[in-house]
Amino acid sequence: LAKQDLIVQSRTGSGKTGAFVLSMLDDLEAGAGAGQALILVPTRELANQVAQECEMLGGPFGLRSIAIYGGVAYGTQSDAFNDGYEIIVATPGRLLDHLLKNNINLKAIRYLIFDEADRMLSMGFLPDMKAVRNYLPRGRRVHTYMFSATFPPDILGLAWQFMEDPRLLSLSRDHVHVASNAHIYYEVPQMQKGGALASIIDYENPSSALVFCNRKDEVNYVAVVLAKFGFVVDQISSDLSQIAREKVMERLRKGEVRILVATDVAARGIDIPEISHVFMYGSPDDPESYIHRSGRTGRAGAIGTAISVVSDVEKIALNKVIKKYDITFDERTLPTPEELAATMGERIIARTEALGRELTRHEQENVERLVPYAQKLAESPEGINLLAMVLNEAYQKAFRCGTPQDVVSKTSPQKEGGRGRSRDSGRGDSRPPRGGRPSGRGGSQGRDSRSGGRSREGGRSRTGRSGS
Repeated sequence: LAKQDLIVQSRTGSGKTGAFVLSMLDDLEAGAGAGQALILVPTRELANQVAQECEMLGGPFGLRSIAIYGGVAYGTQSDAFNDGYEIIVATPGRLLDHLLKNNINLKAIRYLIFDEADRMLSMGFLPDMKAVRNYLPRGRRVHTYMFSATFPPDILGLAWQFMEDPRLLSLSRDHVHVASNAHIYYEVPQMQKGGALASIIDYENPSSALVFCNRKDEVNYVAVVLAKFGFVVDQISSDLSQIAREKVMERLRKGEVRILVATDVAARGIDIPEISHVFMYGSPDDPESYIHRSGRTGRAGAIGTAISVVSDVEKIALNKVIKKYDITFDERTLPTPEELAATMGERIIARTEALGRELTRHEQENVERLVPYAQKLAESPEGINLLAMVLNEAYQKAFRCGTPQDVVSKTSPQKEGGRGRSRDSGRGDSRPPRGGRPSGRGGSQGRDSRSGGRSREGGRSRTGRSGS
């Protein structure tokens, strides 16, 4: 109401949509026929949901809303522009397409809202979000509000590009300030932890991540499982030779690998800037270790995400962390196969439409030659499976940093390590960890069994201090 730019840390269900829509109502001119408020969202599902809430709250005031998102025909959306609108709810990629085609303009925009900004980042929308800025009004201020559960470095950088002296506010329960990190846990059966971790990483799509394990045999197990699921991943344990360790770190610095699996001891001395996520395969035995692990993300003013994947037995140790440090955890259930597929599909659409905007005339002609063949493939189950394989390969290159290694970095005992147990071990790498052995489907997991339960953001979110 005071027209102050805001960065708001908010969880799902905190009422943020009503907060930013109601605050704009008195300042929007009904019947103007031009967009005065732009709300950017990560997915078509959220675009429709927010547009419906805008209609419900703004309709009685004569304010009209329009939802714009990818994966559907342009013509239907272009026709809707002619009916007039005051509030635009859009995914960044499809909005940019319409702007480039001059189907819509943002000259009358007074309010800009980024809803679930961290999820837009995970969808690959960051370049599109920056590009939209070129179409905003020049010479006058656009009041800007950014809502996000976490604030990784890229999101903070984006905020400062769009906003003028923003204030920080939290809508998170029991916090009157912006919390340092988001703390989340998933409780899953011990034998399903490997596949569950793969599902969660796929859903979160971290820009860079550390996966902590309690023992070195778990490090090797988790690294192999994630590689078999298609992730470009590497590992560090105390058994890795110095030469091999330096090669792993060089791959990290070059961005050739985004996920590193390690023990606490092996990770000491590793300085990896801008870690967006820390994952924990099980809960650490020592509560203080949790603080050190989660502290690897959310540095330099950023707000990261710490996610624990625990069995029912390991939850006891996690409850000790909650009790000792009074940390508020969100308990979530795994995304279903359908939810995970929908999220991956949205990313592919966004990425493909972005590539389409960069095609030369000759490249576009090549695409058009293949359209009839794609239509023919879509007519049979076998052809659809082939198209799905092509999409999977595209997803692999765009969101998992290319083709995973068949075998992640081999461990070779250091001379000083001897034959005995390593400090971070408990057992040798030759024996599988508790919870099963790695296989082509992540231990006992098939791809479809990576997931279970329902959630709007990776599952139902239940917040509490006890973790119960």
